[in-house]
Amino acid sequence: MNIKVVDSFKKREKADLLVLPFWKGKKEAEATGNFKEFEKTFLMPLKMEDFAGKEGEILFLYDAKNSQEPRLALLGLGEKKECSHEILRRSYAALVRACSGKKLTRLNIYVPQEADGSVILEGILLANYHYLKLKGISLKEKPYFFIESISFIAAKEESLKKTEKLIQSVNFARDLVNGNADHIHADALVKVAEDFTTAYPKVKARILRRKELVKEKLGLLLAVGQGSTMEPALIILEYKGDPKSKKMTALIGKGLTYDTGGLNLKPTGGIETMKCDMAGAAAVLATLQAAAELGLKTNIIAVVAVAENAIGPDSYKPGDVYISHSGMTVEISNTDAEGRLVLADAISYIQQHYQPDCIIDLATLTGGIVVALGEELTGLFSNDDKLANSLIQAGLNTHERLWRLPLLPEYKDKLKSSIADIKNAGSRMASSATAALFLEQFVKKTSWAHLDIAGTAYLSDPKGYHQTPATGVGVRLLIEFLQGQ
Repeated sequence: MNIKVVDSFKKREKADLLVLPFWKGKKEAEATGNFKEFEKTFLMPLKMEDFAGKEGEILFLYDAKNSQEPRLALLGLGEKKECSHEILRRSYAALVRACSGKKLTRLNIYVPQEADGSVILEGILLANYHYLKLKGISLKEKPYFFIESISFIAAKEESLKKTEKLIQSVNFARDLVNGNADHIHADALVKVAEDFTTAYPKVKARILRRKELVKEKLGLLLAVGQGSTMEPALIILEYKGDPKSKKMTALIGKGLTYDTGGLNLKPTGGIETMKCDMAGAAAVLATLQAAAELGLKTNIIAVVAVAENAIGPDSYKPGDVYISHSGMTVEISNTDAEGRLVLADAISYIQQHYQPDCIIDLATLTGGIVVALGEELTGLFSNDDKLANSLIQAGLNTHERLWRLPLLPEYKDKLKSSIADIKNAGSRMASSATAALFLEQFVKKTSWAHLDIAGTAYLSDPKGYHQTPATGVGVRLLIEFLQGQ
């Protein structure tokens, strides 16, 4: 997208549309700036109460005498005292949807003094995303019209450039999750990692495939992937944005490129969306990309545990016991509780070889978290109050909100095994908590947080600035968190 900034209406370029934002007033909508030169066009609609300035409300007007834009859009931001960053995102996302319907691709947008231009751009760019690689191939007409250029009137250019880079990474994560599982497999994610090392000098990669995984004794990751024709992988990317510091954050993503449930096969109604089971991996890769693009002065170890939980003669079996990287033995009570297995090996391996200061893992881990929190909140489990609170605040700032849940020791009894050190799953009761407690067994003294994104990574219906199922959740949250460290 072509993004420009001008300091006044006089310096704006020709476009399809001029966008003027309004507050919701007590009697009628109130202008957010000095719009006197356009009053002849919008004054009567305001007097007639055709437009009230409610959040996301849009009224298109036409002015034949306007040589710069043939159309004017009044955009409602709601009441001034209640306006938040999220209301700005949602309001400008509504604008994007309306513009696409009218095939408007070039916009001039006034930015109120009370609003953050970067947040406005965030809402626009998030809503301007559609995954069209598999749609409309045979159609003569475009299935969707994207915003191609924006000229912001009275905004800060530097913050806009940073926002554009951030949302490009969010959309990169969305692409990975929306893509076909036959295309976004272990080899494809390895290629992504290798490309990063070429694009970003501060990024180094280490890739462990089957032979290396056997040598390093990552038995749980190997077990999950052994039924697939595609070799599993542990992808390790090291970003040194602050070489003088020894402090390092490990980000670990669950990368199940497809999850059939294994021999505990998922039923119809539960299996169709399972290409999204690598959303944690996508978020981690995209966060590393964003950190490199933004030049964050921080050190990151990005780890992706990749496997396909397929069904075949070599599939790992319920009731069998497998040895983890840590040496702990695990009885498989359910092959559909596979994400915690690959994460456990990744957590153990990274602690041994890199000694990070803190570990944050992201995973579409349990259906239980969707039952508990729906699609608005990510479940948070942590052994460190300070880390948990920092993540919660980052979530509030980005509206990728977290809800902390307990790691009650009483629930550990549900993971007891008579033939192994631990079972990989208990009953349905407190399933998200027992999954987190399973992971905690592989965390040593390291500060750790687990984010269960099963509800927030892949939506059941389009909503707000998410027009496809994949949201790229976690990328904005983690960048906000890392910038605050």
